[in-house]
Amino acid sequence: MQLPVETKPALWGMAGGAIAAAIIGFTWGGWVTGSRAESDAIQRTNTAVVAALAPVCAERFAAAPGMENNLVELKKVDSWSRGEFVEKGGWATAAGKTPPDQLSAIAKACAVILAGA
Repeated sequence: MQLPVETKPALWGMAGGAIAAAIIGFTWGGWVTGSRAESDAIQRTNTAVVAALAPVCAERFAAAPGMENNLVELKKVDSWSRGEFVEKGGWATAAGKTPPDQLSAIAKACAVILAGA
């Protein structure tokens, strides 16, 4: 079986076009792999959870007995340790079901809200 003379350059052109499309798509086109898309989605989810639960934490802090003393103590603690202070106080835990990886982020965001108050 003989192929037409134009077949070989056409196949090389298609291969080159596919490679060029992949390079352009992944560098400038915004294409991502499945694992990258999943990690980005997890990061966005964690950010949304922190943004939603930090104000709840601040409300729990404000409703706790001795809030004025706790706020004074919070402001005495250096800014790097305020999240730990809120976490140890239990105000960042939502009914005991907050995942540990999000707990510290929620506590830090809550401390930022409270320190600004």
